[in-house]
Amino acid sequence: MNSGHQHRVFGKRAQEHILILASGDKVRHMTVRPWMAALAFCFVGVFSIGYLLATSYLVLRDDLIGATMARQARMQHDYEDRIAALRAQVDRITSRQLLDQQVVEDKVDKLMEQQMALTSRHGKLDNLLDRAESSGLTDKDGAAQAPSSPVQSYAPDIKGKRASLTGGGIEAIEKQLASGAPADATPDNSTLAYVPAADTVGDRADRIFSKVTLSLKDVEQDQRNRVEQLTSDAGSAANAIESVLTRFKIPMPEAAAKQDEDDSAVGGPYVEPESNDDFNNSLVALDGALTRLEAVRSTAESLPFRNPAIGKEMTSPFGNRRDPFLGRLALHSGIDFRFSPGEKIRPTAPGKVISAGWTGGYGNMVEVDHGNGISTRYGHMSEVLVKVGDIVDRSDVIGLAGSTGRSTGTHLHYEVRQDGRAVDPVYFMNAGLKLATYIK
Repeated sequence: MNSGHQHRVFGKRAQEHILILASGDKVRHMTVRPWMAALAFCFVGVFSIGYLLATSYLVLRDDLIGATMARQARMQHDYEDRIAALRAQVDRITSRQLLDQQVVEDKVDKLMEQQMALTSRHGKLDNLLDRAESSGLTDKDGAAQAPSSPVQSYAPDIKGKRASLTGGGIEAIEKQLASGAPADATPDNSTLAYVPAADTVGDRADRIFSKVTLSLKDVEQDQRNRVEQLTSDAGSAANAIESVLTRFKIPMPEAAAKQDEDDSAVGGPYVEPESNDDFNNSLVALDGALTRLEAVRSTAESLPFRNPAIGKEMTSPFGNRRDPFLGRLALHSGIDFRFSPGEKIRPTAPGKVISAGWTGGYGNMVEVDHGNGISTRYGHMSEVLVKVGDIVDRSDVIGLAGSTGRSTGTHLHYEVRQDGRAVDPVYFMNAGLKLATYIK
């Protein structure tokens, strides 16, 4: 029974739901299908969800907008901070470049001053070196010349306020300036506030300027040493010549004599000197030493310290001897040198001809006055080639060798007289050997 009852229940058809709509006399009905109910349920669910979402948006909109604005404000602040840091870095780099430029300009000005000083000294040294070379203190090969080429290598070429130094000084600096680059900025704001530079353009330029300055100081020191050496050499040479001249009782020239200034009518307040440049003082000392050397050297070169017959045989010395014609003792007032007939005879020093022609036992004789009471005589010549009043030099030919006057054969009678008295020419020739390195 139960089984039959269940079959009847399960086999019972579900009744459909009908929706009846009445409007006045009209009555309508609509059967509600299951799918229609499901569709209505879904529509209601979607609408509810949309409504809830819209309500949530309206409720939370202010918070979302505030959060977005806050995020945008933070981003704006970050960018502003970054821009400010970049501007600060640019200002630092610009300021450093301006400082470096000012430092470079100041150093260039200092180098220009040093170059101008060295150039001025080089101009002064040129004249002094020429005088030293003419005085025999330096050779023409340059072995003992002052270091003038470094001064030329650092001669300034002034244009505006810059100096062009040969040797790469300023060029190297400009190359360093061209290759120098500022430190790169990083996007990290923590590193934008300060970016250290390991090696700036100013530092590199400072090292280059230091090298150039040291080089200039070396040149200056070489100049000082050379000037001091030349001053010492000039003084030693002047002393050596003076000692010889003093032995022959030759008065010192006024330029070489030491004269005290007349202090009998001078005065005034003491004021420090305008310049206490040791180098200029050393140049003044060198100039004085060269002036003194030139004076005594000129005096020595005007005197007969040379041999009138280099390489010739001496046939009769100065002093008492047996006279070749009388056979008795007589004073020979000069030295005889063997010559070939017609050989050229030159004076031993420059001077003025005071006698030219036949002179007793001298035969054809020429006498040359050399100043300071000293004269030389050249006798027994076959021909006289000068006349009284002529100014002769060492290279001039005054006559030809012969055997005129009291002579036994062709020879040259050479005689030196001091204050009218005959002296032994050997003394002068020996002194000339000592002065050979000082006089031409």
